[in-house]
Amino acid sequence: MIRVRPAHPLDARDMAAILSEIIAIGGTTALTGKVEADDILAWMRRAPETSAWHVAETPEGEIVGFQWIERHDALPPEAADISTFARPGRQGLGIGSKLFDATRAAAKALGYRWINANIRADNAGGLIYYQSRGFEEYGRIERHRLADGQIVDKVLKRYDLR
Repeated sequence: MIRVRPAHPLDARDMAAILSEIIAIGGTTALTGKVEADDILAWMRRAPETSAWHVAETPEGEIVGFQWIERHDALPPEAADISTFARPGRQGLGIGSKLFDATRAAAKALGYRWINANIRADNAGGLIYYQSRGFEEYGRIERHRLADGQIVDKVLKRYDLR
């Protein structure tokens, strides 16, 4: 049984390992370089009053996914940007559903009115995940250059908090 709880600084190493594994596989995130625990900690600390971080873990305490929302300069103040990551090979266990339940509640508590997902157009799993949560496409970014020089299109999806 997967349980979700707020992320803590001690989770940063496990979250960085998951994200680095996903980046190494390629094709699903706009991030292109190795991520260290210190990177995760810096992200967690940059705006704690307008962000929420959650981890999904097994009964044995293994972190199998994480999700966070935060303000983004390209969005209006009533919107939060979302990022979701599940350990490769562990998808389909309800991780994403449980994470989103916690994130949706946190977004409402923080006063957000909608959540933005910025997804690589070639990330079929990500597009399906956000669609299945009720996100609706509202725009695209064409020919976005990633840090490694790769060019990808991005799909913008929106979830209105009710």
